[in-house]
Order: sequence, then structure tokens, then C-alpha cells
Amino acid sequence: MTAHVLTERSGAVTFKGEPKTLVGSELRGGDPLPQFTLVGTDLQPVTSQRLTGEKHAALLIVVPSLDTGVCSLESKTFNARIGELPEGVSAFVVSRDLPFAQARWAKEQGDVRLQMLSDYLDHSFGRATGLEIKELGLLARAVIVVGSDGRVRYVQLVREVAHEPNYDEAIAAARSAV
Repeated sequence: MTAHVLTERSGAVTFKGEPKTLVGSELRGGDPLPQFTLVGTDLQPVTSQRLTGEKHAALLIVVPSLDTGVCSLESKTFNARIGELPEGVSAFVVSRDLPFAQARWAKEQGDVRLQMLSDYLDHSFGRATGLEIKELGLLARAVIVVGSDGRVRYVQLVREVAHEPNYDEAIAAARSAV
């Protein structure tokens, strides 16, 4: 059996100023969304194919951990702006937090309309999208918009993991994805 060697991109992001390595090929606009399986807060698997479909696009908000200030703030900000998305765009927070931690975070926030998905089980999302930080075992901060055709329409990789994304740009990309 031949082992699949994953691409490594040294210095693709920094974490508190220190260069880090991303594992997996860089995801670009126009690429088909790669195959992966995430886990919902109900512990049920969610495949990449289930995120989009006919007249249905997805906004994937990728964060290292909801238990950190920047990730929590980012998720709260996107949740507050979810009403700016057109019908047919679903918004998901993806992290490697356990589904129980994601559910706890959502309950603590109150009215959370973002869907929580975890890459804790097999790490297939991080590797498939090229967002796994090798040195930390976490996901890099990014925003991905996928059209109803299953193709990536927009990728915003936040180069310094401790910074927030450009919310306006991400929302604009999601609006045009349907």
C-alpha cells in the first residue's frame, strides 16, 4: 500500500508572528470543493457534498478554536451579520473543537444561527483544504465560499492566525455565490 504524501507549505501563515506550516494543497477559487467529512454537534457525519446543492451555497468560517477570544469574536460577528446573506446561503463554523465544546459555545452565546461543524475526528477537512497547521494541530483562520455547483468561489486565508478576517469581503463573496 502506498502512503499519500501531503504537500506542506512552510511559512504560509504566522501564529503570533511565528511562521507555521500548512499541510495540504492550497485551495483556490474555481477548484471543486474537496471531499471531507465533518461532525455536527449531534455527532452525525456531514460530508462536503451535503454542504451545497442546487440553489444552495455555503459560507465556511474556519477558526482554530471557539475557546479563544479572536475565534469567539469572529464567530459572534458572522452570526450577527448572518441576516446579510441571501436565501440559499448556509453559514458554518468549522474548527477542531469537540462537538460538545461547539454546542456549549453556541448555548452560551444565545441566538446562534451558524451551524457548528468539527474536524476533530479524522482531520480530513484541514488536510483536504490545506488549512491544517502542522505545528499546532489546529486549523488556520480562513473563510471559504462554495457555490451551489460545489466549486470554491472565494478563499480568504488570514495570514496572521491571531487576526480577524475581512468580514465585508467575505459577506460580499457569499452574497454572490447563489
